[in-house]
Amino acid sequence: MSWYESAAAPWNPVSRKLITARIVPLSITLGLVALGGTVAALLADEPWLLAVTVGALVLAAWGSWVIVRQVSAHAWAEGEEDLLVRKGRMFRSVTVVPYGRMQFVDVKAGPLDRYLGIATVQLHTASPGTDASIAGVPAEEAARLRDRLTTRGEARLAGL
Repeated sequence: MSWYESAAAPWNPVSRKLITARIVPLSITLGLVALGGTVAALLADEPWLLAVTVGALVLAAWGSWVIVRQVSAHAWAEGEEDLLVRKGRMFRSVTVVPYGRMQFVDVKAGPLDRYLGIATVQLHTASPGTDASIAGVPAEEAARLRDRLTTRGEARLAGL
């Protein structure tokens, strides 16, 4: 078993709806760039400007592939004493946050997230360098996770 896996607790994958939440803004942005390149090529009567369109479409395809791979690697696990957050395919990371170090837990959801029924759980600790956020958690599970983490954090703080 590698350091990227956990023997202590099972990994909970994020919702596949996170793929949609990340691909939609990418598609809109690069779609507008492709449209602009096409319009510029037609208006200027310069076919080489279609390279902008092709480049935007290639970037959209590559970005979508990367997003699918990233989302499939994003997961969290609740251990006895800490929360583990796993991210990345090529550049892997596992963040371990002891429950006793948590100060508070936020649940955030933008308009697209709310439409898709997902949220981001953000853990705040005394260290500003801790990036313990879990994007793509189903909204109901995000609320339950926030409550569980808050309860566990308060229980661990009581022992200090």
